[in-house]
Amino acid sequence: MEPGKLFLCATPIGNLGDISRRVLETLEQVDLIAAEDTRNSIKLLNHFDIKTPMTSYHEYNKVEKAITLIEKMKAGINIALITDAGTPAISDPGEVLVKLCQEAGIVVTSLPGPAACITALTLSGLSTRRFCFEGFLPSDKSEKKRILEEISNESRTIILYEAPHHLKRTLEDLYGAVGNRKLTLCRELTKKFETIFPTTLEDAIAFYKENEPRGEYVLVLEGKSLLAIEEEKREVWQKMSISEHMFYYEEKGMDHKSAMKQVAKDRGISKRDVYQFLIENN
Repeated sequence: MEPGKLFLCATPIGNLGDISRRVLETLEQVDLIAAEDTRNSIKLLNHFDIKTPMTSYHEYNKVEKAITLIEKMKAGINIALITDAGTPAISDPGEVLVKLCQEAGIVVTSLPGPAACITALTLSGLSTRRFCFEGFLPSDKSEKKRILEEISNESRTIILYEAPHHLKRTLEDLYGAVGNRKLTLCRELTKKFETIFPTTLEDAIAFYKENEPRGEYVLVLEGKSLLAIEEEKREVWQKMSISEHMFYYEEKGMDHKSAMKQVAKDRGISKRDVYQFLIENN
C-alpha cells in the first residue's frame, strides 16, 4: 500500500476570507485533520461545510500523537495539519510532527498562506531585508535572560509574539535589554479591530501604563544599528594596546601581515600607524 502524506495547511489568522482554495480542497479530500484545538477548528470547518474527521494534535501530546499519526500515514491515510491560526510548525508543535515524518520517510508538503509574523513585518515600517523570528519569549528566567542578551546584539529586525496579559512585562524586559528602540505593535491582525502602532519601547511602556492591552500582539522591533555595533567593538579594541591587539589575532592563527591589516581596520587607523607603533615598541 502506498503511504499517505502530511499536508501543512495554513489557516486564517483572523479573516476567514484569507483561506486559499487549495487549502479548502485539501481539507475536504484528506482522510483526517489533525488540529491544535478541535473546538476552535470546528468553527472553521463548519463555516466552509467541511465534514472531514478531526483529531487533536497539540503541545501536550505532540510526540506520542505524532507517532500515532505517522503509523496512520504509513497505512495509507492522508492527514492535514492545521493550527489555531496561521501556518503550522511556526512557533507551533507541528514542527515535531514534520521532523518525525521526515525521519520516517513520510512525504510532507506545505500549502502556503497566512502567517502573523510576516504580515506584521510587512506592516511595521521597519527594515524587511534582514529579519529574525523569536516567537514567544521563554518563561524560564535564565533562558529568557540569555535570549534577551542575544536580542540586544541582533542587527536584524526582530519579530516576537505576545499575549495581552504578558505584554507590559515583555516591553519592560525588552527595554531593559536593548534600551529605547523603534517598535511597531501589531494587534488583532486581519480582524475587525486590527491596530498597527508604530512607536518606541519607551513610549509603548508609557502608553500601556494608562491603557490595558487587549487582543493578541505581534511585536516588530528595530535591530541594533551596525554603526553602534562597530562603535562598541572599537571601544573594546581601544582598551587593548596595539601589541595586545596583534597578539589576539596571531593567537587565532593569522599571519603577521594579515593581523596588522585587521588591527588597523578595527581601530580605524592606517596599517602604517600599526607598523610604526610595533617598530617603536619592540
